[in-house]
Amino acid sequence: QVQLVESGGGSVQAGGSLRLSCAASTSSFSINTMDWHRQAPGKQRELVAAITSGGNTNYADSVKGRFTISRDNAKNTVYLQMNSLKPEDTAVYYCNAEVVVSPGGGILGKYWGQGTQVTVSS
Repeated sequence: QVQLVESGGGSVQAGGSLRLSCAASTSSFSINTMDWHRQAPGKQRELVAAITSGGNTNYADSVKGRFTISRDNAKNTVYLQMNSLKPEDTAVYYCNAEVVVSPGGGILGKYWGQGTQVTVSS
């Protein structure tokens, strides 16, 4: 069974910082890409940042230069450091992990965490 548990959300003022964490429990399986997505009220879920098992990263234009994604492969944990937060960053943030049977093996599936609320006030 695969489970993802997020933590670190909260309420901050504009210009503040938060650090999100997402720990994956995957039994004996491995993880390829880990992503952070967000969904604001009335809007579609969007990709915020992604990181491969090798450490290659990708960011949405709206967060480049402010957010940093990182991961600890030994702990199956991905982080999202969010600096210079803006009110428009307010959303529920979800992590996603692509789980594989073994490194370089077939995909078992893509799994989501339960989400953590981030609220940025002006």
